[in-house]
Amino acid sequence: MKNDIQLFPGERIDELYANDIKIIQSSEVFSFSLDAVLLADFTQPVLKKKGRIVDLCSGNGAVGLFLAKKTRAHITQVEVQPRLADMAQRSISLNKLSEQVSTLNIDLNDILDHLPKDSIDTITCNPPYFANQPTSKKNPNPYLALARHESSASLAQIISTISGLLKMGGKMYMVHRPDRLQEIFRLLDSLRLVPKKIRLVFPKKEREANMVLIEAIKDGNPGGLRFVPPIVVYDENDQYLPEVRRVLYGTD
Repeated sequence: MKNDIQLFPGERIDELYANDIKIIQSSEVFSFSLDAVLLADFTQPVLKKKGRIVDLCSGNGAVGLFLAKKTRAHITQVEVQPRLADMAQRSISLNKLSEQVSTLNIDLNDILDHLPKDSIDTITCNPPYFANQPTSKKNPNPYLALARHESSASLAQIISTISGLLKMGGKMYMVHRPDRLQEIFRLLDSLRLVPKKIRLVFPKKEREANMVLIEAIKDGNPGGLRFVPPIVVYDENDQYLPEVRRVLYGTD
């Protein structure tokens, strides 16, 4: 037992020092990475207590937990894998956030049985990055395979779910791979979501971007897309650069 929260074999407690959040991790099952931290930092959630936030494809709950320090709104984490949802729920208890954050262990296809259509102010999503093609080489670990490939829900299904849940004027925040940005734009356009802000993430200044952060508004006015200054993660000595140190440790 740690802090009266049960840990199972292979699990550990890590901390995001920038906002004093502890989270249950397991390299055997799932561990959050920098994309989750950058997504939470990029997100501008609804702030009011009566607001509603949903984090889809939530894994062990990292993004929702990190957002809790930025808003008074209720955050619902949605995760299809029971073990990850259980880890997320125990992390909620560990951080004493049970009144603000909750977890739904459900399939995305069943979400409207649990959350009303057109009712959510802010949705975040760190989805699987790879399409589920017959030729796709998947991780032999089923937990990691589901987290990385669109086995349980395609990108089209995920974005359709986001559009269905969001209020008119509600905002979506997603992190994905730049090589799928054209597909994402096409899906957003077909589902009443207007991209408004893009931020690219580069591992090093001389390397190609390997992540993209996207903000979109449901039924937003067309046009006005902004590309804000990019993030570069490492310097030439493989040390985190100041902005990344800020989001991880609260210092630069």
